[in-house]
Amino acid sequence: MRISRKKRPKKSLVPHYQINDRIKADEVRILDIENNNLGIFSIKEALEQAREQELDLIEINPKSQPPVCQIDDFSHFHYRKEKEIKKQAQRAHEGDLKGIRLSVRISDHDLGVRLKQAEKFLGRGDKIKMELTMRGRENAKPSLAFGIMEKFFKSLEEKIEIKYEQDPIKQGNRVTATIARK
Repeated sequence: MRISRKKRPKKSLVPHYQINDRIKADEVRILDIENNNLGIFSIKEALEQAREQELDLIEINPKSQPPVCQIDDFSHFHYRKEKEIKKQAQRAHEGDLKGIRLSVRISDHDLGVRLKQAEKFLGRGDKIKMELTMRGRENAKPSLAFGIMEKFFKSLEEKIEIKYEQDPIKQGNRVTATIARK
């Protein structure tokens, strides 16, 4: 099977807008460049106003009664909308669930490394699932595991405000907890 090497054009993130003569409505509500309401006009009057200003009539909201149109330069309008959508996409980072594993015999240095990881994850807006696995005779003393978890959380709270989504609980040979940033 052949692999296509053709360059495909990127899909535009901006929805398709009807402009000028492509607008189907008989009457439209017109907004100027600063989004000030100019009133309701017939489509012919609206197109005349746009041509007088040497601008385009852009249908912004076709579903309202009457449809809302804006008098603006379409290329500038499209560019602004594209920038808005890109900015929204950057801010829309959904928090993932990141996992950090500890052990009863963890050294202070390794605990510090896990703290830095946790700070980085919480700084990005992610949630953290802490997991401490107990092996062999460690299962006989779960209080040690809860103590290490508590030590980790206290160290983390000194740097970042956190909230518990799930308090530390013992499930089999594991102690788990879920935290997030306040």
